Amino acid sequence: MTRDIREPQPADPLRHHGDVDAEPGLLDFAVNVRATEPPRWLLDRLAAELPGLARYPSARYEEAARAAVAARHGREPDEVLPLSGAAEAFALLPRLRPRHAVVVHPSFTEPEAALRAADIPVHRVLLEESEGFALRPELIPDEADLVILGNPTNPTGRLHHEVAELARPGRLLVVDEAFADAVEGEPGSLAAQGIPGVLVVRSLTKTFAIAGLRAGYLLGEPELLARLHAHRPQWPVGTLGLAAIAECASERAVRAAALEAREIAAEREWLTARLTELGVHVCGPGVAPFLLLRVPDGERMRLFLRDKGIAVRRCDTFPGLGPDHLRIAVRERALASRLLEAMEEELCRYSPR
Repeated sequence: MTRDIREPQPADPLRHHGDVDAEPGLLDFAVNVRATEPPRWLLDRLAAELPGLARYPSARYEEAARAAVAARHGREPDEVLPLSGAAEAFALLPRLRPRHAVVVHPSFTEPEAALRAADIPVHRVLLEESEGFALRPELIPDEADLVILGNPTNPTGRLHHEVAELARPGRLLVVDEAFADAVEGEPGSLAAQGIPGVLVVRSLTKTFAIAGLRAGYLLGEPELLARLHAHRPQWPVGTLGLAAIAECASERAVRAAALEAREIAAEREWLTARLTELGVHVCGPGVAPFLLLRVPDGERMRLFLRDKGIAVRRCDTFPGLGPDHLRIAVRERALASRLLEAMEEELCRYSPR
C-alpha cells in the first residue's frame, strides 16, 4: 500500500537534485545519467592514468583537454576552460558581480543557488506551461547584465532556437548545454559560434556516465575565461577529469554520442506514446533524454512508485512547477515498461478527492 502522506518541501529546494530522489536499491528514473557505467573505451583510458595519480595534474593534460575540446567545437584552445563538473561554472559566476542577474525558469536550479549564496539578487523569468515553456526574448529585462538559461532546458526538455537573440553588448549570456549532445545534430547549440559575451557550459557526466568523476568545460572569450579562472584553487581539475574531457571530445566519443542521441529520440517517442495512452500529460515539446509529466496527484504517484521500488524526480523544487509535475529519465523499453505498469496500477486506483 502506498503511504498516504505528504512530504515537506526540501530545506533548500534550489539544492535538491535527482540523486536525492534516487535512493539506493530503487530503479532509477530520477537521474538523467544514461548508463550505469562509462563505456569501455573511456574506462580503459581512465584506467591507464591510475598508476600516475601520485603526481599532481600536469599542465600537458590541461593543454590536451583544451586542444581536444577546441577541435571538437571549432574553437581555439584559449576559448576552453576545463571544469570539475559543469556545475562549477555556476559557482564561478558570482565573481563577476552582476548588478541585474536573470535566471530563466523552470531550469536547473544550481545557477540561482550559487548566485543567492553570494548575496546576489536574482530576477526570475518564468516560462509558461500553457505556451509549451517557449522562450520569448522580450521577457528578458533590458537592464539584465547576466542571463542564464538551459538549452535544452532541464526539466522541461524544451529546445530554444531564439537564444542568440538574447546576446547584446554589456550582457553576459550563459547557456547551459548539459544535454545538447543528447539531441541528434545538436540543433540550437551555440558551442561553435563564438558569439561575444556568450558562455556555453557543457557537461560530460550524462552521456558518458561519469557523474562521480565531475568533468565538464566552458566555452567563451579568452579574457572572460581568464577572469573566471583567476581565483580558482591550484589544480582545480584532476588528472582523471582532464583525461576524461579530452577523451570525450574525441571523434569516437562524438560518434558514440550521436548514435545514443538517435536511440534516445526513438525511446522517447515510444515512451511518450505509451504515457499518453495511459492518460498522462506529457509536457512538450521536449527533445531531451527525459520527460516532464503532469499527473493529478504527483506526490501521491511519486510515493506510490517509490513503494514499488521506482524513483522519479519530484519537480516542486523547480521554480514555476508544482507537486503534480514529475520528471522521468528516458530508459530502455524493458525498464520503461516496469515504470508504465506501476503508473497504470496507481492511475486505476486513483480517484480525485
